[in-house]
Amino acid sequence: MYFEKDIDITRNIKIIEWLKSELLTDIASLFKVLVNGMREDIHEAVSDTLANIILISYLIGRRLGMSYNSIEMKIEKKVKLGLIENHDVEKYYGDLSELSRHLNSSRVKRQ
Repeated sequence: MYFEKDIDITRNIKIIEWLKSELLTDIASLFKVLVNGMREDIHEAVSDTLANIILISYLIGRRLGMSYNSIEMKIEKKVKLGLIENHDVEKYYGDLSELSRHLNSSRVKRQ
């Protein structure tokens, strides 16, 4: 029994390390793509890379014992805080308001 627990812990650590390296690879890819400027022909590559970064972030959180729901709740709290503090991205572009509406509409669709 003890041996199986050690194997599971070791496997979990290996997966976390692999996910971390994937995250770094995707961040490096994003930076490479952005060096060339945001053009229409790279829009797909950027959205694909950002989706990978978000997915990997969720998976790392899960491997570290957090639920997907708790991660989403933290995101929502950060959005609300940014709205209250009138973060620059909100003040100049309204991005946090738009993200808040998106998150709320996604939740309504799931229910």
